Amino acid sequence: MSETAGKPKTKTKPYNGYKSFSYLEPGVDYKPFKLAKEIGRVEPFTYPVSEEEEALVQTILEEEMIISLHEHTFVCPENVYEIFEFRRQGRDWTGYEGLSVSGLDVVFENFMDGTALITSNAGWKWTDIIHDLGIRYSDFAHQDLIIRAETVDDLYRAKREGKIALVSCLEAATPIENEIDRVDVLYGFGVRVMGIAYSEANALGSGLKEKNDGGLTDFGHKVVKRMNKLGMTIDVSHCGDKTAHDVILASEKPVFITHVGARALWNTNRMKPDYVLKACAERGGVIGIEGAPHTTLTKNHPEHSIESVMEHFEYVVDLVGIDHVAFGLDTLFGDHVGLHHAFANQLSIGESHKGPEFQEVSYVKGLENPAESYPNVVRWLVKHGYSRDEIRKVMGENIIRVLKETWVK
Repeated sequence: MSETAGKPKTKTKPYNGYKSFSYLEPGVDYKPFKLAKEIGRVEPFTYPVSEEEEALVQTILEEEMIISLHEHTFVCPENVYEIFEFRRQGRDWTGYEGLSVSGLDVVFENFMDGTALITSNAGWKWTDIIHDLGIRYSDFAHQDLIIRAETVDDLYRAKREGKIALVSCLEAATPIENEIDRVDVLYGFGVRVMGIAYSEANALGSGLKEKNDGGLTDFGHKVVKRMNKLGMTIDVSHCGDKTAHDVILASEKPVFITHVGARALWNTNRMKPDYVLKACAERGGVIGIEGAPHTTLTKNHPEHSIESVMEHFEYVVDLVGIDHVAFGLDTLFGDHVGLHHAFANQLSIGESHKGPEFQEVSYVKGLENPAESYPNVVRWLVKHGYSRDEIRKVMGENIIRVLKETWVK
């Protein structure tokens, strides 16, 4: 059977052409920036499969729940070094056009709050996070492609209606400072998944850049308990190893590691060691495989591409079982590598990438943005002989199981 030629047409969601903030006047209500293309910024790549396999891929995209456990749907300025002025304006664009052809039914949106610089040069300030959520929600209210999802029923409703369910998430609890009731406030604003720490330590525990990881603090234990009571799922992707392990054991409910890879394959702080991955699975949690540039590399595939990402996928499946693995590819619309350079200090990129030498790429082939990533993952799974049931689990079913255990019914 010959490989598919050209660009197979992925199942799309109805899209009416809406662009973020088109109800406002550029130059009057906000300063306009030239934004990156949502589709075709780089040469599109379709993972090669036969015509028969492609037909199965499209059936899966049509019939199964396709979920990204970790994504940033924002559109970056075409000139990434305008990002600081862009972010200080406090108004992020959402890639509706790109999402409409992504094959996704549910996206866990993590905003860009490590780079929320409205009132501070350091990010993660409470006022800025609330501003960011409010501005994005205001834009969401003017379009009809995505549904803000706060219950499991919302996810299924979006699928039925041909829309995309967007789950609001924060990558760290840093902005709550020492105010535990702020967790309730965030829940009231619709946040349903939250990380404990990002790169730096905070009042709850240590992030992955810290040389001394003291583990989950007393306040951190209280926050974990409050999140369990509220129905907010916990994420430990950016926690230090001890803090992540402490959180997994402290939580009465399963947790997510939404975007990560295996340190056994690539020895950097950004990857998690086997004992943390195993503990997450043993407590019922799910591990999302990361795909952001220069994260999930391997010795076999030191040039980052879909192949290195999927090597991490298969390693974690072999380690913990297919019931505990999903995908949180951590992509966005624009020059992701350029953003990493621009925010090298802001987001401690150097710390998370420190380890074996690697060849820098300008983008991750096959997983460059949300528009192409998930169809290509499904193609890879079909090409490599995964069953329909296995694909159903890793593309969405595993995630929904955890949500049913952690969210309010």
